[in-house]
Amino acid sequence: MISLLIDPEIDFTRLPRHVAIIMDGNGRWAKKRLLNRVQGHGKGADTVRTIVRTCHEIKLPILTLYAFSTENWCRPKKEVDALMMLFSTFLKSEQGKLKNNNIRLNALGQIDRLPQKVQKALHDTMDATKENNGMLLNIAVSYGGRSEIVRAVKNIALKVKKGLIDPESSPESITEQLITEHLYTSGMDDPDLLIRTSGEKRISNFLLWQIAYSEIFVTDTLWPDFNKDELLSILKNYQNRERRFGKL
Repeated sequence: MISLLIDPEIDFTRLPRHVAIIMDGNGRWAKKRLLNRVQGHGKGADTVRTIVRTCHEIKLPILTLYAFSTENWCRPKKEVDALMMLFSTFLKSEQGKLKNNNIRLNALGQIDRLPQKVQKALHDTMDATKENNGMLLNIAVSYGGRSEIVRAVKNIALKVKKGLIDPESSPESITEQLITEHLYTSGMDDPDLLIRTSGEKRISNFLLWQIAYSEIFVTDTLWPDFNKDELLSILKNYQNRERRFGKL
């Protein structure tokens, strides 16, 4: 990857371990330019490449990108089909770069709902990068925070039914840690920083459990216009915040 000029004002010993981004604004970016929404998503894919490259360069441990929600399946079929094709093409084009730059790809969400070609491209890329131990890149696709929690509860209930969790002590056995272990993000640090582009001030069903104490930064910048300089500026802002986790 191309080396980046890094802002000297950032303390790279105090970076967040996990940054999550709600990538919003592709459609509005396209509308402002009298383009169709699919062209906006295509430009947004270019921004993904830039942000992944930047996070890799500064050695961020975990980056999670919200690409497609469970609610997005309700969008017009033509747009969904185009998004799936774009996602598949993106995975195929980036597989070699991810592998060669020690980035491991992981998927969060209801992957079985994706078209077979997309599932194959996704699994092929995850398999090709599974031995990488540098940055972890999570793509949340066909993902919903509520459905993730429901899935975790169902899996715990199934273990109780199978006797893997003692039914007599199961109420006491169900702890925050147990639920955390049954989420898609099991074994990962929770996001320290959540970024949302496009100015919308809502969570949109994203990592509802995991962002309990995440710092939140909302920028008016539409995702296709988001760049490394703004990301680095947000990281500087993050380093000036005092994280108390409910304590004084």
